[in-house]
Amino acid sequence: MFNYVLAALLQLSMFLLVEAAPVTVQSAKPWQAGTGGGIVGFIVLVLDIIAWIEIFKSNRPVSSKVIWALVVFLFPVVGMIIYYLFSNRQAHNTYEPISA
Repeated sequence: MFNYVLAALLQLSMFLLVEAAPVTVQSAKPWQAGTGGGIVGFIVLVLDIIAWIEIFKSNRPVSSKVIWALVVFLFPVVGMIIYYLFSNRQAHNTYEPISA
C-alpha cells in the first residue's frame, strides 16, 4: 500500500513539475518571461519528496501521516517549513538510514 501511495505522489509531483514550468514566448519585458518555477521550484519539489518519504516511513498513526502529507502537498514551501519545525521528527523517526 505504501509503495502505491508513494508512486502516486511521485507521479503527481512530476506532473506538477512539468505544469509549473510552461514554455513562454520572450516578451518585451524580460522580467516576466520564464516565471514557471525553474531551479528553485525543482529544489522545493525535491525537498517536498524527501519530506513525504520521511512522513510515510515514520511510526506516526495513519491519520497523522495523512494530515502532514496534505500540509506539505497543499502548501509546498510553508508546509515543508512547518513540518520540519513543528512535527517532533526525532520522536517518530525509527527507520534505519541507508548504508553506503
